[in-house]
Amino acid sequence: MLRKLWIAAFLLVVSIAASSQQYKVSGKISLPGEGAGWDYLFADSDNRTLYVSHGTDVNLVDLNSEKPTTTIGGMKRIHGVAVANDLGRGFISDGGDNSVVIFDLKSHAVLQKVAVGTNPDGVLYDPSSKRVFSFNGKSKDVTVLDAATGKVLATTPVGGKPEFPVSDGKGNVYANIEDTHEIIEIDSATMKVKSRWPMAGCEEPTGLAMDLSGRRLFSVCGNKKMEVMDADSGKVVATVAIGDGPDAVVYDADRKLILSSNGDDGTLTGVHQDGPDQYTVLQNLATEKHARTLALDQKTHKLYLATAEMTPAPAPTATDPKPRPKIAQGTFHLIVVSPGS
Repeated sequence: MLRKLWIAAFLLVVSIAASSQQYKVSGKISLPGEGAGWDYLFADSDNRTLYVSHGTDVNLVDLNSEKPTTTIGGMKRIHGVAVANDLGRGFISDGGDNSVVIFDLKSHAVLQKVAVGTNPDGVLYDPSSKRVFSFNGKSKDVTVLDAATGKVLATTPVGGKPEFPVSDGKGNVYANIEDTHEIIEIDSATMKVKSRWPMAGCEEPTGLAMDLSGRRLFSVCGNKKMEVMDADSGKVVATVAIGDGPDAVVYDADRKLILSSNGDDGTLTGVHQDGPDQYTVLQNLATEKHARTLALDQKTHKLYLATAEMTPAPAPTATDPKPRPKIAQGTFHLIVVSPGS
């Protein structure tokens, strides 16, 4: 009898633990702006602000109230946002203008625009060097700026089309190279590529996240896989199945969870880190079609995914043989995803 009670209690604890790792769609935030695409989101958890790239504007959302507050506008085609809280500055990659836009974190006023490479995409602030790294997709290089002054310090070729970057805060910057299927490691002091690591099983790597204490990189791939790499040796230590069409991934260090947003099938894959090299898929949550980018609020553990309704693609023409569908007016919004209790 006691053994049966013990087993029942154990199974209850396991069930409660498993349910706490599950996520659910808990809300929706409509954002202003018409007919524009979107890309990265950035959650400044300390200052309770979510930055959402949206065509020519950045939408700002208060993370406490989950209400839109203001916009930073006047740009051409925004990709990413980074912030340097120690310097009171933020940085926006404007791919349509080939520039990084620097703004004040309090007033959100634009301070200056700095010319960088062609089609800047991912942008990163590295706190150890106090430098900003702009990863330029078409020129296949990285422009490095002094974060305090905006001065260009270097332009570094990376040998391919760079995607999402991360920093370990200890002098190393990592980025996916989409067309060569590899991860590069940049020394933030010398501003040079010091390592190139192939990912043979990963097609078109895009989103990248990092477990800073465990020294693991999580790269999501176009062939419905996530590859886990040792950040010191470059060895791929695990491959995990995820949804279709991922473009972003985040790591929740407190919950030991990796979350991948998959826009083609409209899912969020939740993966538990059982150990440095062991991973278990816990959930493929239905979100919405085209919800391919996300951000994590490290304080509440909520996730925010950007998406919109799309109209059918127009008929192909000689000048546009592969036309894309258009965004339906007034439908751009965030999906709020909350963890289980």
